[in-house]
Amino acid sequence: MAQVPTPVNEPVGQYAPGSRERASLKAALDAVARERVEIPAMIGGEAVRAGRAMDVVMPHAHAHVLATAHAARPEDVGRAIERAVEARREWSRTRFEDRAAVFLRAAELLTTTWRDRVNAACMLGQSKTCFQSEIDAVCELADFWRFNVAFAERIYAEQPISPRGQWNRLDHRPLEGFVLAITPFNFLSIAANLPTAPLLMGNVVVWKPATTSLRGAWEVLALLRAAGLPDGVLSMVPGAGAEQAEVALDSEHLAGVHFTGSTGTFKALWRGISARLDRYRTFPRLVGETGGKDFVIAHESADPDAVATALVRGAFEYQGQKCSAASRAYVPASMWPRVKERVAADLASARFGDVRDFTCFGGAVIDRRAFDKIRGYVELGRATATLVAGGGCDDAVGFFIEPTVLEVADPRHRLMEEEIFGPVLAVYPYAERFEDVLALADATSPYALTGAVFARDRAAVRAAEDALRDAAGNFYVNDKPTGAVVGQQPFGGARQSGTNDKAGMYLNLLRWVSPRAIKETFAPSTDYRYPFMDEP
Repeated sequence: MAQVPTPVNEPVGQYAPGSRERASLKAALDAVARERVEIPAMIGGEAVRAGRAMDVVMPHAHAHVLATAHAARPEDVGRAIERAVEARREWSRTRFEDRAAVFLRAAELLTTTWRDRVNAACMLGQSKTCFQSEIDAVCELADFWRFNVAFAERIYAEQPISPRGQWNRLDHRPLEGFVLAITPFNFLSIAANLPTAPLLMGNVVVWKPATTSLRGAWEVLALLRAAGLPDGVLSMVPGAGAEQAEVALDSEHLAGVHFTGSTGTFKALWRGISARLDRYRTFPRLVGETGGKDFVIAHESADPDAVATALVRGAFEYQGQKCSAASRAYVPASMWPRVKERVAADLASARFGDVRDFTCFGGAVIDRRAFDKIRGYVELGRATATLVAGGGCDDAVGFFIEPTVLEVADPRHRLMEEEIFGPVLAVYPYAERFEDVLALADATSPYALTGAVFARDRAAVRAAEDALRDAAGNFYVNDKPTGAVVGQQPFGGARQSGTNDKAGMYLNLLRWVSPRAIKETFAPSTDYRYPFMDEP
């Protein structure tokens, strides 16, 4: 097997005023905004437009329609499964080098000629600033494709020992059947990695992206086809997830589910698969990253300004719509006045608006459903907590919710326990012992995705690492709990946050292979008898 290129993390563009990259992205934003793209279901390379039409809009300007998508009907999903099963025979036997080349080429196209267009589609369709889109839709996605190739090479290279006279080897087969990839709205890199990680390992995939991310997903699909991905191995089925999942779960060929989304939806998928176990040809693999109620805990030795900056960035970048976003914080009561003043001042200067305005720190929440849910938590906070900053909600032009900080007197307040997935941060100023606060944070939420501790006292850091060992799959010391980088911080959580299979590491790719052990004997025995059977 040929040696693959050594991956390095894609440099993040800064888009500074007056730069060529800024002007180029601005032009792409204008071009994409002028288009109204038609997005069909793509079934084995065939465009299908028979399903219900759905508008894809800009969240920050919801009257502006970016695309009209066609929902895949149940029979379309069935055909996508048939085409995938047919395509599996050839794709599963394609040399690793040839599969890898598709994704290495895709990464190169993404970071060069396609960079602006993919960024523009993500910014406008998912209301991301140029920086948030750059680190997601370009850099992280390119990192997934490049590092996954290197991780796969490592997996294939791991082989058993072969004593003299034998050749023992592992055949890392793709799963027998198809993988259903159900992807979220908030990260285009995740939406693309969930189908492409299994594809790299020789699997075939039926991809159901979130409707609100379809503009960017459509660009990614076009990019993959331009990079040489064969028709049939990846079908995209927009539409109602529950209806389409029923068709997929009913198929005897379901071999795996790669999922990012709500804990409730993942549980429903798990129950649906459990109820159908007798019909499957193999036990389906379930890989899921789900909810979070991510924490920041400050020790009395922490730098207050560092804590405040981590709260502003960690809670409100991309409007708090990151699985890893800080949603609850524990700050010493003696430190809270200074942290509170700094947070309130920073948020007062941070602008949220149309992401085409590069002076904005953030945009809008993704859709009306999210807006209504988050507004409910803001109103709960107004009624039962102390409003520190924000609290405004306006859906006249876009789905805008001001970054909202709420101080609570009860550490078990609903705002400290329930996932909000929006720009709302609950803060508990504590007077308890630090060790008691660690135990409180560990027991408050059913989730265990990300968390952070701030302390200059090394003993406090060590105590937090120990007490919170099971409380977060990604744990940060003196840093915000967001921003995992492929190859540096493999991402995933446990408890009710998912199966912790670590996207951006070889561990995730191992879930998409079914190893076969092969023993070849060069000089097989020709006598059934063993030496111990000889007469003395």
